[in-house]
Amino acid sequence: MVQKAKILLVDDRPENLLALEAILSALDQTLVRASSGEEALKALLTDDFAVILLDVQMPGMDGFETAAHIKRRERTRDIPIIFLTAINHGPHHTFRGYAAGAVDYISKPFDPWVLRAKVSVFVELYTKNCQLREQAALLRLQLEGGGRPSVDQDKEPAGLLAELSARLAAVEEQAEALSKQLDDESADAAAVATAAHLERKLTGLRRALDALEPGTGSGTAALPS
Repeated sequence: MVQKAKILLVDDRPENLLALEAILSALDQTLVRASSGEEALKALLTDDFAVILLDVQMPGMDGFETAAHIKRRERTRDIPIIFLTAINHGPHHTFRGYAAGAVDYISKPFDPWVLRAKVSVFVELYTKNCQLREQAALLRLQLEGGGRPSVDQDKEPAGLLAELSARLAAVEEQAEALSKQLDDESADAAAVATAAHLERKLTGLRRALDALEPGTGSGTAALPS
């Protein structure tokens, strides 16, 4: 079972954090609070997050500076950041948000339905990536003969390959549905690019499985990283 995704909420005002929690509670994911940029960076040292909602105007380390630190770290540079701001200084201010690495920039007060929909896209992408990594790790264990995967090792190779193929097919079907949803909703370019990256990884994993089928060669194949 895939664990719930974690969403990091960063704002120095408790009432804003409470409002975000009320809006996003319907997604049934794990919501983590941070009341400053420093507290957010500390949380990112140990936990993996599907998306970060980051307030721009904070005392001390503001949202732009916090985002810069996040993007400099290899562990966190690929986490999507949605900037939230109560002020709007025009296109230049918005451009600064995107230049800092944000995938979206939303001015307060924002539409709760829109915010929840945007966050749900990144949660779904994160979940699909987690499933893909689990499938790739399972296949590696089988090929390298190390560890005990969750499937039954007493099965014949053909039966094991069939089970792995079926699991991969389920993830492929979900990824395809997600891509269609993104196309229909004219989603953010960053979300579309992440979905395309996921599909490329799935294609590589499918080729690796196909190469293991009897009569297709030496029985070894490169796995997507």
